[in-house]
Amino acid sequence: MIIPAIDLIEGSVVRLYQGDYEQKTEYKLDPIDVVNSYADQGAEWLHIVDLTGAKDTSKRQLDLIAKMVATGRMQFQAGGGIRSEQDVAQLLEIGVKRVVIGSLAVKEPELVKGWITKYGADAIVLALDINIDESGNKFIATHGWQENSGVSIEALLEDFLSVGAKHVLCTDISRDGTLQGANHQLYTEMTERFPTVGWQASGGIGKLDDIAILKPTKVSGVILGRALLEGKFTVEQAISCWNTTS
Repeated sequence: MIIPAIDLIEGSVVRLYQGDYEQKTEYKLDPIDVVNSYADQGAEWLHIVDLTGAKDTSKRQLDLIAKMVATGRMQFQAGGGIRSEQDVAQLLEIGVKRVVIGSLAVKEPELVKGWITKYGADAIVLALDINIDESGNKFIATHGWQENSGVSIEALLEDFLSVGAKHVLCTDISRDGTLQGANHQLYTEMTERFPTVGWQASGGIGKLDDIAILKPTKVSGVILGRALLEGKFTVEQAISCWNTTS
């Protein structure tokens, strides 16, 4: 499945380069218009990152996200600095189907495992951003990629599978925002090792061929951000590519 992504800072549609707030591109787009445009082209899900809320949880863009969800045009998964059960509950209450949780899954795994048990595995997406070292170790980065946790993605997932974790959005940090192509070897390895997980591939997709090369990896979703905003291809073209690739 193709999942367009939208990053929001103070109501504006933006894109960060490799998670850096100092390397921000702002697009003159209304988020509601983006929802309608992507839905018109056949998108069934939208991935929302609340970058304002990620920096300051007291400034979450809940009203805007609620308006996007209220369009009823598709399903939504949203995250950005989720740090408490209240954050999770608020997003689910306004109709977000899946809450995306990143750093907290590494820092406080027992807490997040409890939420999976309470709200159901379908309501939580683990967003695991990884750095791959020269030996091929896949360590999860936290706090907007500023810190290396020293925890491997494999070890974390083995733990979370004990409560039936179902959705993982995995980003190879070195590829994010670069349009240099996705790390298909990574996703092939992960889907083979953790076949019960629905993997969402993210980072580096800049052309339709980058989508086609992911189909054999058996990922369940492909997150598209910058490439769509910069007109490299359309949502409609991406969906067509995904559906026609064997």
